[in-house]
Amino acid sequence: MKKLFTLFTFISTFYFAQIPPGYYNSAQGLSGNNLKIALYNIIKNHSQITYAGLWYAFPQTDAKANGKVWDIYSHNPTGAQPYEYTFVTNQCGSYNSEADCYNREHSWPQSWFNSTIGPDSDLFHIYPTDGEVNGKRSNFPYGNVSNPTWTSMNGSKLGPCTNAGYTSTVFEPINEYKGDLARSYFYMSTRYYSEDATWSSSTATNKATILPWELNVLLQWHHQDPVSAKEIARNNKIYTSYQNNRNPFIDNPQWADSIWVSTVSGFKEENKFRSSFSIYPNPANNYFEINYNSYEQQDYLIQIKTIDGKLIEERNISLENSKRFDCSSWANGVYFISVSNANSKSNFKFLKVD
Repeated sequence: MKKLFTLFTFISTFYFAQIPPGYYNSAQGLSGNNLKIALYNIIKNHSQITYAGLWYAFPQTDAKANGKVWDIYSHNPTGAQPYEYTFVTNQCGSYNSEADCYNREHSWPQSWFNSTIGPDSDLFHIYPTDGEVNGKRSNFPYGNVSNPTWTSMNGSKLGPCTNAGYTSTVFEPINEYKGDLARSYFYMSTRYYSEDATWSSSTATNKATILPWELNVLLQWHHQDPVSAKEIARNNKIYTSYQNNRNPFIDNPQWADSIWVSTVSGFKEENKFRSSFSIYPNPANNYFEINYNSYEQQDYLIQIKTIDGKLIEERNISLENSKRFDCSSWANGVYFISVSNANSKSNFKFLKVD
């Protein structure tokens, strides 16, 4: 969903007030795997509800303003609803087609963690969704689709992946819920860190570790679809009424980058050197510029890499004011851009979007 940043600023005051004082103290100032471990220690040992208990939790965690089921695979945020479900009354059972009933969608499929007790009923990745759409999604990874083989009534799509690093079938929800699902995955990878010995691997995950191509998709979605009021309310309700833990990536969205996007170069002059450069626009569509905020002209090495470390461009250039780069042919996703000379180096995160 495209959310107004003014709205996000306004509601952030509300949802941060719901975080217990000191809840994240042990995570402050950390990054990378150290931050992930700290968050794991904060949110582990949550109160587990039963798998059957999900049915009773959904009316509290996933109800729309009109009391109907908030089904992320059928909801239309901009117009008339293709169909709506009533809690309990329209609960699956069996189904034959879309709009028959709703069931329990494990966004991180059960086959990926072998239906292990704990993640099998963890509300932070389970949503009430239409049974038929849930079935079509099956255990396919999430990704972007340009030529769908099947489309739901609200525009969710199934088809070949267009993201770099993967070409098989993926499921693409509508833009409104891409960030929600990305943050569900960040939660799962963190909450079950070191508890995944019995888990399986998949085309998108290695036990609780998200593979680079899928991580690229999810980080892109995380930035494109910022935290919504729906997620905030859901996070608070799960914490207070059910699990007694929180999704850190809803409370502190910047931590996704802090864990999975490294910006540490190891050079002494990092901070001073870094302040001499800026990248605009970021995210970008067809081009971006590296702006050099100094009167001194120097030669620099520019390296651009994908999130899994593949070098896609390298240039020795003389920077004076700014240089424009064409990124129109790049795949959507997160890239690392490093600027260095003989003495210093600085890394930047860059997001390419359509």
